Amino acid sequence: MSDPLRPRASLRTAVVWEVLQDALDRRVKATGRQALDVLDTGGGSGNFAVPVARLGHQVTVVDPSPNALFALERRAAEAGVADRVRGVQGDAHGLFDVAERGGYDVVLCHGVLEYVDDPAEGVRNVVAALRPEGVLSLLAAGLGGAVLARALAGHFKEARQALGDPDGRWGDGDPVPRRFTADQLTALVEGAGLTVGAVHGVRVFADLVPGVLVDTEPGALEALLKLEEAAAELAAFHSVATQLHVLGETREATGA
Repeated sequence: MSDPLRPRASLRTAVVWEVLQDALDRRVKATGRQALDVLDTGGGSGNFAVPVARLGHQVTVVDPSPNALFALERRAAEAGVADRVRGVQGDAHGLFDVAERGGYDVVLCHGVLEYVDDPAEGVRNVVAALRPEGVLSLLAAGLGGAVLARALAGHFKEARQALGDPDGRWGDGDPVPRRFTADQLTALVEGAGLTVGAVHGVRVFADLVPGVLVDTEPGALEALLKLEEAAAELAAFHSVATQLHVLGETREATGA
């Protein structure tokens, strides 16, 4: 928890941040460039963009919300990285109206696929933004985590509905348009021509543990964080994670 570059909501982002930071380090070594070009689609107010910029990289954030981009500008300025963060209004569908095709070493696509009309097209779009040697960080809502959460809340019919729904929705009031399994996400990444480097479950326990336990028990937050990190790589826990993270690499980047 002492890492100043780790996003604040550590329990929700630590696993993704560790994987992403490792991928960035590997690209730096492979390219010989200290500053990579990073594209963050749907990057909002900069939860990942600002920490990435603090590592010295140039980050372009594409987001449809003017309010989010305003918050991004303010956050980047406060962090002293305004010169390394650029926010532009747009979305995954019209990505190349505002971003360069084939111009980025790393692309982040976090919390986007749930909301696009065609997830396969969305993945192909962001992959097209990668250079021949590049890495995709893909984060999306997990089906199993939603089913488990509804069941533990006593909403058994909604849990069953989500389990059988093609989009993983538990009902008309569900705020998330679409959820995925790990197999579905890896198929989308591979279908876009990338090699899957790693799959991690995110927020396997964090959303299920009562906050009072974490807040009042000495050392509980750090222990829970370590548990999340240990379980993240195990396939058995992917099926109950709130989110799923897939790291995709171009074949040139893998050396294949």
